[in-house]
Amino acid sequence: MTTAALQTHQLRYYIALSAPPQRDQATGEEPYLRPEMGFTPKWYHDHLEIDFDEKWHRDPDYRMSAWEKMRAEIDKRFPGRNLGHTEEDLPPDLLTGVYGGCVVSQLFGMGVQYWPDNWPASEHGRPIGDEDAARLEPVNVEEHPVFQQILEQCDRIEQLTGTVRGFLNWQGVLNTTFRLRSESTFTDMLLEPERARHVFGCVCETMLSGVKALHQRQRRAGQDYRFFSIANCVVNMLGSEQYHDFLLTYELRMRGEFENFGIHNCAWCVDAYAESYAQVPRLGYLDMGLDSDLERIRELFPDTRRNLIYTAMDVKEKSREQIREDLEKIARELGPCDIGLPNMEYGIPDEKLQWVLDTIDEISDRNS
Repeated sequence: MTTAALQTHQLRYYIALSAPPQRDQATGEEPYLRPEMGFTPKWYHDHLEIDFDEKWHRDPDYRMSAWEKMRAEIDKRFPGRNLGHTEEDLPPDLLTGVYGGCVVSQLFGMGVQYWPDNWPASEHGRPIGDEDAARLEPVNVEEHPVFQQILEQCDRIEQLTGTVRGFLNWQGVLNTTFRLRSESTFTDMLLEPERARHVFGCVCETMLSGVKALHQRQRRAGQDYRFFSIANCVVNMLGSEQYHDFLLTYELRMRGEFENFGIHNCAWCVDAYAESYAQVPRLGYLDMGLDSDLERIRELFPDTRRNLIYTAMDVKEKSREQIREDLEKIARELGPCDIGLPNMEYGIPDEKLQWVLDTIDEISDRNS
């Protein structure tokens, strides 16, 4: 962690090779517009025949081999672009992406479904019933076989790379509860609010104990991570009052445990939740979709590293003129900020992706 990074509370968008997006510590020296582009497993699978089935998630040696192939392909197709942070003088990140967003759901007993060309997903069989939900307790992660297996992977990653760089995707309280309880998550909030809060609390405490235990292991390997970010991918299924009354308290709880903290809102309109997010002290990161009131968000979060998630569908379907108009709007109304370009699919021409990156750089330089 650089000296500049330690001087800022901000986090920035981070996409490791083939992994779902995460956040990393900002350096404090980011450009006015900072693009961060990543590709789906299908992109790598179709280009390189890499298999992202269960072995990829359980075997660091296999991931190391895949990482080397992916780095070579990215550097060949997008030279000088540092996609996946492959051109930085850093050890390979062999942790980010492991088990996708299914780490915490596994700790609560849910299975995982794998595919050769996609990220894993929780097995949505029978959700946790009402009585079991009322009896739910936080998981003792350090005695859980799933977490023990992750720590064993950390040992091997340190042997391979000299450290344990990267992040697990701990999701968020709402995301994981929805995995565990399905639609009962929302009916509980209306009809059984104490049960809803009980489950949310169990998930929150499990997340906290897990990330702290992982950070402790990483510190022993020389990686001193002092921040945490949560994911609110299904928050658009809640109204603003429901979010404020039920979820904000847990995010404030988690924020208090770390030096720096960020919220992944996903590519939805952030407006309904902005007032609540603004109650999080020194929020280091917040992302949103293009339909958000960008000028208002910049006013509400002047010291937060903001990120506009520009979707693969926009890149694929919009003309270059339309994309340029969007990028100019982002610079004018939200900048300085990141522009996240996640989940680029197989079939989008490299030339168009390179043009998008070049255009972001051009606009950024003009606004610097």
